[in-house]
Amino acid sequence: MTDGAKKKILIDTDPGIDDSMAILLAFASPEIDVVGLSTVFGNTGGDVTTQNALRLVELAGRPDIPVARGAEKPLLRPFTGKGWHVHGKNGLGEVEFPEPKVQPDKRRAATFIIDTIMANPGEITLVPLGPLTNVALAVATEPRIAANVKEVVLMGGAASVPGNASPVAEANIRNDPEAAHIVFHAGWPVTMIGLDVTMKTKMTRDDLDRLKAANSPWTDFIHAVTRHYLNFYESLGITDGMPIHDSSAMAYVIDPSLFETKHVYTDVDHQSEHHHGQTVPDWRGQRERDPNVNVALDVDSDRFLAMYERRLTEARP
Repeated sequence: MTDGAKKKILIDTDPGIDDSMAILLAFASPEIDVVGLSTVFGNTGGDVTTQNALRLVELAGRPDIPVARGAEKPLLRPFTGKGWHVHGKNGLGEVEFPEPKVQPDKRRAATFIIDTIMANPGEITLVPLGPLTNVALAVATEPRIAANVKEVVLMGGAASVPGNASPVAEANIRNDPEAAHIVFHAGWPVTMIGLDVTMKTKMTRDDLDRLKAANSPWTDFIHAVTRHYLNFYESLGITDGMPIHDSSAMAYVIDPSLFETKHVYTDVDHQSEHHHGQTVPDWRGQRERDPNVNVALDVDSDRFLAMYERRLTEARP
């Protein structure tokens, strides 16, 4: 595969254990050309997510890839997320790593997203893995990016299953529902990789031990940070492995045939007190509106997990 055939992606991210796993999957995949990262609050605060993104480009051997720091809080409400319970206060399972040597890009994330898309019309796949604040700011500031992006593939939402941040809402969408509402209605091609599929794909301790056996810096990193993640899910009574959230979105970018999807009009509740962040597909077309979101409903988990293991164990950073 030549460089010209690669998919150019810009990852908007709040690393985060599962974000880190997804980012390393992108770097390990020959189909993907990571052109930049932008960071957002979410799994922890913006200071930490930015430092972790810088660590990841260094770990990948790509310190040349720009990392742009973004939003510190939601558009219209205080940030009340508790992602640090899941990811540790340092976002990486409380595992200590050296301070990164590279510095963030001088641009803020929204500007960086606009610049990157407009400089590569029709070529950039935008992959948001955290709250959608940066993406909403970008498309509100420069609406032309909606016509110039190739597609948006986001991890977030829950179409037909319970939420994980409230009874009905997934964490990324609930953390800034106003931003999600803007992104879902911006008039660009959006694919929602939500809890409907991410909760179906789980890695066990045996899976992670096989990654560790590859003895590479990337698999050593994944094995170290995921111990905290596994322990968290086991504390919830989920003992058959840890859900693979953000890597599911990256897997869709790499191989959409892994997923079953349905194109449907989907709204985001950003007004109710208790249900804000709920993603609401109009399955029966009762609102009589054109479909705006490609919603993932099922996944070939075995094939996805095999692909993840193969990519990460064969990669040699």
